[in-house]
Amino acid sequence: MSTLKNLISTHLSAEQVEAVNTALATLETALAAKVSNLSGDERRKYGSISEQNKLFVNKVNDYATGQAALRSPDVDWDEFTKDFNSRTVSEGTIARLQNLLTGISNSKTLHDYDNYQAALDDYAYTNYKTGTSASGYEAKQKELKQFFSHIRKVDEVQTNE
Repeated sequence: MSTLKNLISTHLSAEQVEAVNTALATLETALAAKVSNLSGDERRKYGSISEQNKLFVNKVNDYATGQAALRSPDVDWDEFTKDFNSRTVSEGTIARLQNLLTGISNSKTLHDYDNYQAALDDYAYTNYKTGTSASGYEAKQKELKQFFSHIRKVDEVQTNE
């Protein structure tokens, strides 16, 4: 059975890694004073508003901007507008970052798969060379063998009995 190899062969250059790290550091610095850390209890207490409630907030904002005479005097509308704008920017930023995170995670998955398949090929070669009594391979095989379970599968046990 042939396995797929080298599912991904695009790699970041040292300059690209540096550019990514610089961009992340810039982003972390820009957001350092603006991000909030919530405890688990605070996250449960404040939660996040549902889609229905987002529509409600959007409609109140529409009325506040379109028909200012109907606004409640009990609401700090300058703060409401700032919160609304910050929420909108945060949502857009989160969506963009989630897209990047998904893409990076997918690339990592492919690199992990490629590494694992190559490592299996190397292990198979090591087992072959150990069988030929080639020097140095026996110690390598013993080191690598520890990563494989010695427990036989139930169906293998049943067919061998």
